[in-house]
Amino acid sequence: MKSLFVTILAAFMLMSCAQQQEEEETEVINEGPKTELATAVVHATEGNSIEGVVTFTQTEEGVRVQAEISGLGSESLHGFHIHEYGDCRAADGTSAGGHFNPEGMDHGAPTDDNRHIGDLGNLPSNEDGVATVDFVDPMLSLSGENSIVGYGVIVHADEDDLITQPTGAAGPRLGCGVIGVANPDM
Repeated sequence: MKSLFVTILAAFMLMSCAQQQEEEETEVINEGPKTELATAVVHATEGNSIEGVVTFTQTEEGVRVQAEISGLGSESLHGFHIHEYGDCRAADGTSAGGHFNPEGMDHGAPTDDNRHIGDLGNLPSNEDGVATVDFVDPMLSLSGENSIVGYGVIVHADEDDLITQPTGAAGPRLGCGVIGVANPDM
């Protein structure tokens, strides 16, 4: 009888632990990845030759965006956006969908209050066709409901005019990358 009681008690404890672990795992899944550092490696779409890296760092003021993209035209501007899917499978980058816009806002400049969260403005290239930017965007986040982790980064062929709906008339997609949790040791 004592042995049966111990067996039942042990089974009950195992079931209780399993249920608690399942609840904890569900909480983590619902919160999404928690990170303070993310990165996107940008690869050229078909027929283009750009490449680069965009790093996203969570700060108290928002997300610091640092990018270096090469293979662009000399002294030119290129639309730079976060797109709604982290999917770069299409040869032309269209599998990344439209701009990341969970709040249903109009397209705009990165300094506008009314804009897509994914509107990052333009990448200005130097005479060697290399664009570097370093700024903090207060609308971006690496955690929570509007986290950008898992979404796409697109570099466009043309300048984003910051007005035309819904894309800023930024033209074809030169490169695509997926925002992922970065290795903090790199």
